Amino acid sequence: MGKADKIAPHVRPEYEVTDVAAAQFGEVQRPLSMFERIWNVTGVRRFVVVASLAIAWELYARYLNNPLMFPPFSEVVEAFYLAFAKGPLFGRMLTTLQVLLIGYGCGLALAAVFTTLAVSTRFGNDLLSTLTAMFNPLPAIALLPLALLWFGLGIPSLVFVIVHSVLWAVALNTHTGFKSVSDTLRMAGQNYGLTGVRYVMAILIPAAFPSILAGLKIGWAFAWRTLIAAELVFGVSARSGGLGWYIFENRNLLETANVFAGLLTVIVIGLFVEGVIFRAIEARTVRRWGMQR
Repeated sequence: MGKADKIAPHVRPEYEVTDVAAAQFGEVQRPLSMFERIWNVTGVRRFVVVASLAIAWELYARYLNNPLMFPPFSEVVEAFYLAFAKGPLFGRMLTTLQVLLIGYGCGLALAAVFTTLAVSTRFGNDLLSTLTAMFNPLPAIALLPLALLWFGLGIPSLVFVIVHSVLWAVALNTHTGFKSVSDTLRMAGQNYGLTGVRYVMAILIPAAFPSILAGLKIGWAFAWRTLIAAELVFGVSARSGGLGWYIFENRNLLETANVFAGLLTVIVIGLFVEGVIFRAIEARTVRRWGMQR
């Protein structure tokens, strides 16, 4: 017998597994309490944030005791109700939204044209890159004097500055999203014979929609801020003016509560668009497709 045959195999010692009581692990799964279920709702948490800010506003204004400089939140809410239900605030809001939708739609249409050219031809790519580098850093407010000279005092001037604020942000984000589309999807579209607009609509837009949606949000924010600032400078853009003109009028009349009511209207519209419209688009597109958590 060899030396290897004399070596006995290693035998592992026996051991016993004892049962462990479930109480030692704690609760593996338990039903959520009523408070936890309510707190898991996003709208409830956001309402708590807004309510906390409103309470802090009210307490600080009461402590300051200077309604001309900083009116309490309750006084602003009262002024908002009176101006909206019995005053001109509702009409001013409709005027502003009308101008905003016209400028935002024109900006999106031009951005679609530029990005389609950019992904279809090399010259279009160079054109969009050059124009974006030139005009994207240029503030829309800087174009107000030219808008006054070219279009006069009115809606066309406001639409012009809104288109400038929307166009480059949306086009830049959309083009960046198109460039990030994988080569596999691109080749799949080319194998099916898709070119031009069909190629953009069927392949690039669905794949790049998270970037496109981000561009739409940025363009909306730029357009909203630009319009309010332009109305403050231009004044009356229609027969009754818009929200910016409403804020400017009440500032001259030292109606600080109405000024805050106008600002509150701007905030409420922004929250509605961001929290309802864009959130619904996200839920039905990128979240449903598993492209975003």
